[in-house]
Amino acid sequence: MTATAPLTDAAELRKRFDAQLSAFLERQDPDWPDGAPRGVFTTLHRFVLAGGKRLRPMFCYWGWRGAGGLDDTPIVVASAALELFHAFALIHDDIMDGSDRRRGEPSVHRLFADLHTRSSWRGDPASYGRSTALLCGDLCAAWADQMFHECGLSADQVHQGYGVFANMRTEVIAGQYLDLVSGVGDGSVASALTVIRMKGARYTVTRPLQIGAALAGAGPELLSAFAAFGDPLGDAFQLRDDVLGVFGDPAVTGKSVLDDLREGKPTVMMALARGSADREQALRLKDLFGNPDLDPEGAAELRGIILDTGTLDRIEQMIRVRTDAALAALVDAPVSAQAKAQLAALAAEATDRRH
Repeated sequence: MTATAPLTDAAELRKRFDAQLSAFLERQDPDWPDGAPRGVFTTLHRFVLAGGKRLRPMFCYWGWRGAGGLDDTPIVVASAALELFHAFALIHDDIMDGSDRRRGEPSVHRLFADLHTRSSWRGDPASYGRSTALLCGDLCAAWADQMFHECGLSADQVHQGYGVFANMRTEVIAGQYLDLVSGVGDGSVASALTVIRMKGARYTVTRPLQIGAALAGAGPELLSAFAAFGDPLGDAFQLRDDVLGVFGDPAVTGKSVLDDLREGKPTVMMALARGSADREQALRLKDLFGNPDLDPEGAAELRGIILDTGTLDRIEQMIRVRTDAALAALVDAPVSAQAKAQLAALAAEATDRRH
């Protein structure tokens, strides 16, 4: 089986997700507390609707359809709620990573720091920006929960799906903490692979698929089949994301290629590079990687080491192996031919991308 099947009406489905997100946010407008500044609300409205691939809602929707659910507005709403949870994760991740760009625009904490500076307010602009963005992320998490519960499915259906939703939420937060621990730990390949599985892979593919399936009343067999497909595919997605974080085009990805390198992000790619470097390369990696003052020339040198050690080729191979494993698992999954075709197309979109 190949990942070349056309994704039927994908653009239209994304428009439906965005329409439901917009409608939900508009319903929050009249309930915004009197006297509270509206900067948080307007910033989040813009952030949630400005770009994004909507992969998590797509996987949730096709998890539902794969379990026999029919197309209807409630599943579109429930799926779109995952995008609010994704907004929470992105905002908090940017705070923790010190990333100043997201989707081609200033990250949320940067926006509020800049507002503080322009307004000549008292105190530290950076601290104000981080604290305000933290609240923005918290609000997105709360809104995701509200939107999911108000999707229009029966209480029993929502209860079935919410169990997986809650597990996903715990995994993401635990994965974020593990990411912090890994940053001060051994920096091994095994540790980095554990981080991407918990922090990004499952919450991108496996859990959204299982949420959709659980909402449709799927049993353990399908949930396990979706894990066999989703876990390796999610790993491949995250490995691709790490490659783009260093080798991507900022004009396309919307993020600087300096952020991960300046932060010293403990990725699989950098762990492999350290393991393959000779003495001179290892010394340069130690000097450059994780240097907050890294300049474009230093980043270019790091990319050269990654290429010269064969690390990028190894990462590309890891992506191919995991994508192939996911597609092989999909062949035996107890879902319709249509669902298989759509999930195969999503697999291609998730792993063979430039942004």
